[in-house]
Amino acid sequence: MARVALGIEYDGSAYSGWQLQSHARSVQGELQRALSRIADHDVQLTAAGRTDAGVHALMQVAHFDTRASRPEQAWVRGGSTESAPDVTILWARPVPERFHARFDAISRSYLYRILNRPARPALERSRACWLRRPLDAGTMHAAAQVLVGERDFSAFRAAECQSSTPVRRLISIGVERRGEVVEISVRANAFLHHMVRNIAGTLLAIGTGDRPVAWVADVLAARDRTLAGVTAPPQGLYFAGVEYPPEFGLPSLP
Repeated sequence: MARVALGIEYDGSAYSGWQLQSHARSVQGELQRALSRIADHDVQLTAAGRTDAGVHALMQVAHFDTRASRPEQAWVRGGSTESAPDVTILWARPVPERFHARFDAISRSYLYRILNRPARPALERSRACWLRRPLDAGTMHAAAQVLVGERDFSAFRAAECQSSTPVRRLISIGVERRGEVVEISVRANAFLHHMVRNIAGTLLAIGTGDRPVAWVADVLAARDRTLAGVTAPPQGLYFAGVEYPPEFGLPSLP
C-alpha cells in the first residue's frame, strides 16, 4: 500500500462539515467517493483538522492509502473532476507510510473574514461574516495579542468540545483591514472546537467599541465560556493551511 497526501480547497456552504456523516453531505464523503473511482477501490481519508458546517478551506491536508499506482496529476485532475465543483484537489504527494495528516502537523492556520459595510452582501453572503457597524481593526489586533503563547482557552471552547485539555499554544494572531474586509489570521499548534469563531466573536465586540481592549485578558483569565463573546458565524471561517516537518516535502502554510 502506498500513502498519498493531498492539499484540498473547498467551499463548505453546501456541506455539513468535513467529517463523514450518514445523514448529511460532507466534504470527506464527497472526496472519498471521487478518489475511490480514480483508485478503483474504497478510499478512506484522514484530515489535518475537521471543519464544521458552512466552514471553508484554503488548504486542508488529508492522506489516504491506496493499492493503485497513479501519477500525482491523476489524483489532482481526476479527483477534482469526479468531485463536486465546490471541492478541488490542489496537489498530491507520495509520503512515507508513517506520515499522518493530523498527528504530524506542527501548526494549523485559520482565517476569519468580516465584510464590514452598511449594505448586506449578495456575492459574499456565504463567504464572509457581515457586520454593518464600523470596526476598529487596530484595536482588535492590540486586544488579541494577550492570547499569544501557551494558554488555557477554556473561555473560547465550545461546550461540546471533546479535547482532554483546554491548553493550546497560539503562535500568532493578527487583525488587518483590507478595504471593506477585516481579516483575523490565527496560527496555533492545534485548536479547540469553535475556538477561532469564539475568539472572533469576542474581538468583534471590542472592534465595535462595546467592550474595552482589556476585556480579552479578563475573559481568558476567567476560563468561563459564558463570559466571552458570541460564537461568530461559520461562513466567515477558513481553514487556511498546515505546517509539517520539512522532511515530508509538503507545501506548507500559504
